[in-house]
Amino acid sequence: MSWSKLGVGLMRWLAWLPLPVLRALGWVLGRVLYVLAAPRRKVVLRNLAMCFPDMTDARRRSLARQTFVVFCQTFLDRSWLWFGPEALVRRRVKLTGAVDVLAGDTPTIVFAPHFYGMDAGGLALPLHTSREFTSIFATNPDPVLDAWFMAGRQRFGNVRMLNRADGVKPIIACLRKGGLLYLLPDLDHGPQASVFVPFFAVPQAATVPSLSRFARLGKAQVVALYTRMTAQGYVAELTPVWQDFPSSDVVADTVRMNRELEAAIRTMPEQYYWVHKRFKTRPEGEPYPY
Repeated sequence: MSWSKLGVGLMRWLAWLPLPVLRALGWVLGRVLYVLAAPRRKVVLRNLAMCFPDMTDARRRSLARQTFVVFCQTFLDRSWLWFGPEALVRRRVKLTGAVDVLAGDTPTIVFAPHFYGMDAGGLALPLHTSREFTSIFATNPDPVLDAWFMAGRQRFGNVRMLNRADGVKPIIACLRKGGLLYLLPDLDHGPQASVFVPFFAVPQAATVPSLSRFARLGKAQVVALYTRMTAQGYVAELTPVWQDFPSSDVVADTVRMNRELEAAIRTMPEQYYWVHKRFKTRPEGEPYPY
């Protein structure tokens, strides 16, 4: 049996642990990972230094330790999210905010940035609407883990997972039929897919402009979903519909997207996906920051 199969089997067993016990285990793993995963720790600290140049080194180190803990806790939470009874998931994952935007059949894009609780938020939506629900995720190179991720993310509702290689057509088709698109466009996917716009203190951050483009092509309204890990589980908050979005200016829309994201990150900075090399794509002539 492969290590990945053993890991998935272990997660099935962990689903039955009391949440405080599971979170304590995640805390221990996160503190250990912070020490052992030196290359990734340096990425986190570099991201924080670039985004928050006025933050003290001690505060950045503290925030980095917290983000490793939350990373591990939310990863272990996928045990009960994807294997636990539906009643348990409904009890621990709450959907709040402008939930009424899910009613009707207006094409809707849910901007769901990479907070560590994003998979809990991804389950909250199909638990509260029967509308067709599309999302885009990268394929995991391990087929066992890929199957586990895909099955977990599609366990409730009418959810269709698309690979980036599937192209734009099925995404736009779903929107125009009145569906929902769960979109996570806040990572650095390289120069071909990006425009350079500000993100925190970095004046030129490679950012995917797909939120604006898909909204325009799909004639869709845009809301944001910010998922916060809590002691009781997760709270996924839907914002009201963004007014005057999209505009005729894709770059201006992408600037706005980053500003909206910044405001959300400031409310829970330890829960954002700082382990990603967010600034690996630089304008020509600028040094590689990692």
